[in-house]
Amino acid sequence: MRYSRGFTIFAHVILIVSILVIAFPVIFAFLVSTHTFQESFAFPPKFHVGGNIPHNYMTAWKRVDMGRLLFNSTFISVTVSIGKIALSLLAAFAFTYFGEFRGKYLFFVLILITHMLPLPIRIVPTFILMNDFHWINTYYALTIPFFASATGTLLFRQFFLTVPTDLSDAARMDGAGPIKFLWRILFPLSRTNMMALFMIEFLYMWNQYLWPLIVTNSNEMRVVQIGLKMLLAGEEQAAEWNVIMAGTIIAMIPPLIILFLLQSSFVKGFAMREEK
Repeated sequence: MRYSRGFTIFAHVILIVSILVIAFPVIFAFLVSTHTFQESFAFPPKFHVGGNIPHNYMTAWKRVDMGRLLFNSTFISVTVSIGKIALSLLAAFAFTYFGEFRGKYLFFVLILITHMLPLPIRIVPTFILMNDFHWINTYYALTIPFFASATGTLLFRQFFLTVPTDLSDAARMDGAGPIKFLWRILFPLSRTNMMALFMIEFLYMWNQYLWPLIVTNSNEMRVVQIGLKMLLAGEEQAAEWNVIMAGTIIAMIPPLIILFLLQSSFVKGFAMREEK
C-alpha cells in the first residue's frame, strides 16, 4: 500500500515532534549539566551548550565517588540478570519437559502469584531474612533476593512450548540426557529471549533505589541511584543542579550502552513471539 507524499511528510513531522517531546527532559538535563551554578538558575533557561562541562562532571564524579557507585550498580545488575536467566531457564525446563509431576501446575501458579506482589509488601520479611543471614551491607542482600523471576519463567516456558516435541524425542534417542538437551539445543534456541530478558532485568536493577537504601549502611555499598540523591545539597544551601544533572547523565551511560548493544535482540525476541 502506497501513501501520498503529503501523508508521508505529515507522519514524519508527527514522529519527529513526538521524539523531541519524549527526549526533551534528557536533552534539557544535558544542557543544564554544561552551565555554571548561576546559569542553571537563569530565566528564561539557556537552551545552548555551556562551557562548564569538565568542572561539572569532575565535581559530580568526585563528590560521591561515582566510580564506586557505577561499579556496584553494574555488578548488581549483571549478577541479578544472569541469575534470573539461569533460574528461569531451569524452572521453565522443568515445567515443560519433566512430565506431570505432582503439584506441577500448583507450583507454576504460585510462581506467577509472586509477580503480583509489589516490592514494598516483601520488604519487611525479606529484610528480616537478610538480617538473620547477616547479609546486611553485602552484595548477597543486593542480588540474591532478586534471582527468582516469574516473568522469566513464564517467558521461557512459553517459548519451550513452541519447540516441537520431535526435537526432544530425537535427542533422547541419540542418548542426550535432560541437561545435555537443555545446553546443546534449548540454550542456543533461547539466546534471543535471553538477551531480551537480560536487557529488561539490567534496566530494572539499575533503577533500584528503595531496597539498596534499606540493606546498605556504608557509602562503599551504595548504588548510583542513591548517589544521585547524595548529590542534592542540604536544606541550608541551594541544590547545584548543574552538578546534579551531570551526575544524572553519567548514570545514564551504562544503561544506554546495554540498550544499544541488545536492542536488536530485544525487538527480535518480541517479533518472534508475535509471529508465533
